[in-house]
Amino acid sequence: MTVLRTLAVTAALSAAAFATPASAQFFFQPHDMSGPPIRGDEPGLPTLPGANADEVRANLVWNLRSALNVAALQCQFEPTLLTVENYNVALANHKDEFKKSFDTLVKYFNRTAKGVKPGQTAMDRYGTRTYSAFTTVGAQYGFCQTAAQVAAAAAYAPRGTVYKVAADNMSAMRNALVPWGEERFSRYVRIDTRTWLPRLDDVCWNRRDQWQDRKCGPFTLSFR
Repeated sequence: MTVLRTLAVTAALSAAAFATPASAQFFFQPHDMSGPPIRGDEPGLPTLPGANADEVRANLVWNLRSALNVAALQCQFEPTLLTVENYNVALANHKDEFKKSFDTLVKYFNRTAKGVKPGQTAMDRYGTRTYSAFTTVGAQYGFCQTAAQVAAAAAYAPRGTVYKVAADNMSAMRNALVPWGEERFSRYVRIDTRTWLPRLDDVCWNRRDQWQDRKCGPFTLSFR
């Protein structure tokens, strides 16, 4: 394909791209991810066998921290969500509560694994499972939108109340791991991954790489 013909095709593809919504806009109306407040020991949630009330609370707080950390890494493709900035503010604003939760979890694993060394191994495995539990690809848009709202709530919550943010929002964070799409206009909005291209065979172009209406009709794009 010559340079002029390449430029013509590129211009046509650019025009087609501008005719579709930007992916960063996500949805006109996202799915409602909200859920009831939780304690942290409900069935279906990541729980610690034999944990006491303080350890249940620490587990819930650390799951919130893990979810927001994953969001800070996964959602940077849309800077306006402020997942990184609000995560960093939350870490600074609630550092004492996060540290207390971490120390409580260390004691739990040392106790249940019967020793410091096996407790450290168990803690490492727990951390891997916790972070991995909030990693998503198919549900990334919904997860990032939800995590952005929760990160803002955590960032500006009064000190000492991050547990309440976790209790109020962990259901939403878990619900956001399920893929959902456009809610308001789902019947009319669809994403097509096919490529718009004009005819590229030589019969449609003259020696100056100009489109030949008389031979191939009006210059149009078709799916390939």
